Amino acid sequence: MKFKLPQIYFSKIMRAIVEFDLIDDGDKILIGLSGGKDSLLLAYSMAMMRERLHKDFSLMALTIDPCFSDTFDTTRAAEFCAELSIPYEVQKTDIAEIIEENGGKNPCFTCAFFRRGAINRYALEHGCNKIAYAHHNDDAVETLVMNLLCSGQIGTFTPKTYLDKTGLTVIRPLVYLRESETREAVKYHGVKPIPSPCSLDGNTMRQTIKELIKKLTDEDPLVYDHLAAAMRESSVGELWPAAKTRDEMRETYYSFFKK
Repeated sequence: MKFKLPQIYFSKIMRAIVEFDLIDDGDKILIGLSGGKDSLLLAYSMAMMRERLHKDFSLMALTIDPCFSDTFDTTRAAEFCAELSIPYEVQKTDIAEIIEENGGKNPCFTCAFFRRGAINRYALEHGCNKIAYAHHNDDAVETLVMNLLCSGQIGTFTPKTYLDKTGLTVIRPLVYLRESETREAVKYHGVKPIPSPCSLDGNTMRQTIKELIKKLTDEDPLVYDHLAAAMRESSVGELWPAAKTRDEMRETYYSFFKK
């Protein structure tokens, strides 16, 4: 296949690979391929890097079918991976039943948790040492805002994450690409994304956060850039100290009343 991504896309992906040391000789990388626009671009980009870089690494791709729909068709993804010479499989994991058993509570968390678990198991069973996900820059910024507003924590996912329990390393080569760029990429790789089988697609807290960031950025174009800058460790300024327990404060408290 002749690869034809714009130079700006290639440069951003290369920056992530170099800055965060994402690819090494001997890597066997499993691509988490949902079939959406982002993961299709990831597969295309990784195949391009396999051809162009002086690194000896191999690729595989896996789609998790969460059994949300009987019409989830992965034919396009399979044909695309064949064109890219990437071995590809689909694995059914009945996440829909698990969500139903939980009474529909926290469906997005449940889906992500069991999807990651299935991908990790597959990677270990097939001798992979790394898993590549297609998270882009907007995903990282949205996660930062979600963590702050929904859990009171300042944090987001990292471009490279070592998983102690499994020995696997998660990499995210698209972290410098904006979502608008992953949406445009279909013009270059030519594969129409597979519709998400999730009934909640477009009706989640993440979607609400996405729309909030867009609204604020429309009013002030610097808002997004400031949020992206806030993901860096060097951006942390003055914060309150960690909250003390009652036991830790007891002695000081009583000192105010002792004669």
